[in-house]
Amino acid sequence: MLAALRSDQQLHGLRADDFLPEGLLERLPPARGSLVPNAPLAGHTWFRAGGPAEVLFKPADVDDLAWFLAHCPQDIPVTVLGVGSNILIRDGGIKGVVVRLGPGFAKIKVEGAVITADAGALDLNVARAAQAVDLTGFEFLCGIPGTVGGGLHMNAGAYGRCFADIVESVIALDRSGARHTLKAADVGFGYRRSGLPDDWTFLSAVFLEGEPGKPEAIRARMREIQESRARSQPLRERTGGSTFANPENDPQGRKAWQLIEAAGCRGLKIGQAKVSEKHANFLINTGYATAAEIEHLGEEVRRRVKAKTGIDLRWEIKRFGVEKPPREKEKG
Repeated sequence: MLAALRSDQQLHGLRADDFLPEGLLERLPPARGSLVPNAPLAGHTWFRAGGPAEVLFKPADVDDLAWFLAHCPQDIPVTVLGVGSNILIRDGGIKGVVVRLGPGFAKIKVEGAVITADAGALDLNVARAAQAVDLTGFEFLCGIPGTVGGGLHMNAGAYGRCFADIVESVIALDRSGARHTLKAADVGFGYRRSGLPDDWTFLSAVFLEGEPGKPEAIRARMREIQESRARSQPLRERTGGSTFANPENDPQGRKAWQLIEAAGCRGLKIGQAKVSEKHANFLINTGYATAAEIEHLGEEVRRRVKAKTGIDLRWEIKRFGVEKPPREKEKG
């Protein structure tokens, strides 16, 4: 799932015509990586929807990213994307610079019972690295479709465990490019969130020592998780994963999907966006849905759940970017 400079609350309500004026590229510092203006982003997201990045930056390595951040004007927003599994990019695109971490940010190192993983490493690959050396406690990661960086930012979890349960320390860059090494307690993990500023970029994580496990038991648990996901989730659809966080204030302890079902939203559609019939807490793009259709559907689900149950569902999917303005009426 992913890190970003601007939270959804900060970006909500901005329009595409609020974008920075022409000349953005000229204001950016030179970099060893690539800087591509007006770069499409829909293909980088699992929803396959949304607008472009004003500038897409693919840093050559960590030093290149740190130098770029240190010299990038502070008024230019910077958003870091992972594999696009738990995000929705609005149709007007993302202001400023979008950083896409490449293969150089996806290394995984195993030393004894300690695993270190870069922010761009897939959660599934961390689970597999632990399995390869018979360490248990990481199996749940194969049920989280994202990267380590995104998992850290949202304290991603599945099947009874979350990142906060396994992280020893992290390394992150602040908006000025300075590096910080933090113990897990200093990250401020909460339910589906971390406490670090939105403009910090996770670089890597050191995980707590894994426990020796039986190879057959580890394999069986990972297989059980993957089979459970295949049975219960629309994995073959264009989706952003789990849409809403499970409520923390429901006296009945209901999950988000149960509240959505209780509000009669399973199968609900707006345009080509639909609430999954297979799992009510997943929104899917059935064809060529716009990001606006997907977001409006999610807000309609929230409205109906609130009216039916009194519970305010919180978006788990991170929403970035600006709304696309309506076309101006032709003159004359």
